[in-house]
Amino acid sequence: MDLFTTNLFEPQVKDSRPLAVRMRPRTLEEYIGQEEIIGRGKFLRRMIENDNIPSVVLYGPPGTGKTTLAHIIAQTTGSHFEKLNAVAAGTADIRKVIESAKERLRLQQRRTILFVDEIHRFNKGQQDVLLPYVENGTIILIGATTENPYFEVNSPLLSRMRVVRLKRLDEQGIIRILEQALTDRERGLGQEEIVCNQDTLLKIVAISGGDARTALNIIEQAAAMLDPVQSNVITSEIIETVAGEKLQAYDKKGDNHYDVVSAFIKSMRGSDPDAALHYLARMLEAGEDVKFIARRLVICASEDIGNADPQALVIAMAAAQAVQFIGMPEGRIPLAQAVVYLACAPKSNASYKGIDAAIEDVRSLDYGTVPPQLCDAHYRGARDLGNGKGYLYPHDYDEGFVKQEYLPDKLKHRSYYQPTANGLEAGFAKRLEHLKQTNNTKKE
Repeated sequence: MDLFTTNLFEPQVKDSRPLAVRMRPRTLEEYIGQEEIIGRGKFLRRMIENDNIPSVVLYGPPGTGKTTLAHIIAQTTGSHFEKLNAVAAGTADIRKVIESAKERLRLQQRRTILFVDEIHRFNKGQQDVLLPYVENGTIILIGATTENPYFEVNSPLLSRMRVVRLKRLDEQGIIRILEQALTDRERGLGQEEIVCNQDTLLKIVAISGGDARTALNIIEQAAAMLDPVQSNVITSEIIETVAGEKLQAYDKKGDNHYDVVSAFIKSMRGSDPDAALHYLARMLEAGEDVKFIARRLVICASEDIGNADPQALVIAMAAAQAVQFIGMPEGRIPLAQAVVYLACAPKSNASYKGIDAAIEDVRSLDYGTVPPQLCDAHYRGARDLGNGKGYLYPHDYDEGFVKQEYLPDKLKHRSYYQPTANGLEAGFAKRLEHLKQTNNTKKE
């Protein structure tokens, strides 16, 4: 008997693959989460079941099932399935797949599905190689990416693909995955009869941040720490030892970065200091450049607060200087002070809207010349040209104001600044309205 060619001892050989790989769903029925896109009757599920998958980009955070969906498609399709990883594959690898796909289509009338993991890592030239063959149907392209494809995938290629967004798994989804791993005797940890109570599972969920792969890695490492003679119970203390500090789902160059920054700015604009501090904390813990954060504060102070509270810009600039002067971690304190002030301050975007409206007119209209009375009259011969003629010096009049036209004739009825009734700007609005009604005389 040849022990090397028989299957006699195979059941005793433990599968050495990571738990996350062993527990990967094999069918749509086993797939957990993403009901919005692969629930019964949904577009992508119908396309997979009908083996009529279009070119798609699967976009979402790590551990949400992008690669798993590709594996399910590979196992259910009648098309030939090829896989490339954009980190390792070059242009030559792409061309090799395309040539084989062309030959297969010509001789066998069989389609080729090409799955490109981390497609955002392909450069423009590599993406351009794919473009004509996606367009003419030589290959069906499935790309997976954690980065926003609208930023990372060339527009011509993206226009020929359907973007499918996968979301982080919710609490119950992660718990179901963990419970399956603990009870599955074929692929999971079921034979070890490990006990893990609900509170400990919830701790794993909190640490994993909606990433199923991370959750499975944590429970696998926790199981490896158990001494089966002493205990088969995974405790919260074991999980804390395995996981350490919570992983920050934040990439300073990735899509999550832009989402957190957007939420930070919108929280200050929306006058929610608690949310603003939360997103500030997330950025600081992820190692965000404090100068970047400080610049956001200065922009917010002018764009969203403006003259409703001019002091906001002073405080934002002071915080920007202070954090560079004292450094971190102490710099978090003036940043937090400024964030709270900006969140609580009255809001006005009137200056921001006013300059944008004025720029738009300058770009698109024939705005004419500067009115003669406003032209520089200080150089020799200027008066002979009519410069300054008819100019009324406001300080010579009551209230330091006199009515005269300052805009060019072609724009004299335009109004760019519309003050709000918020904060100090309410006083500006009241004064401007008063000046419209007045007809001041010259001082005695």
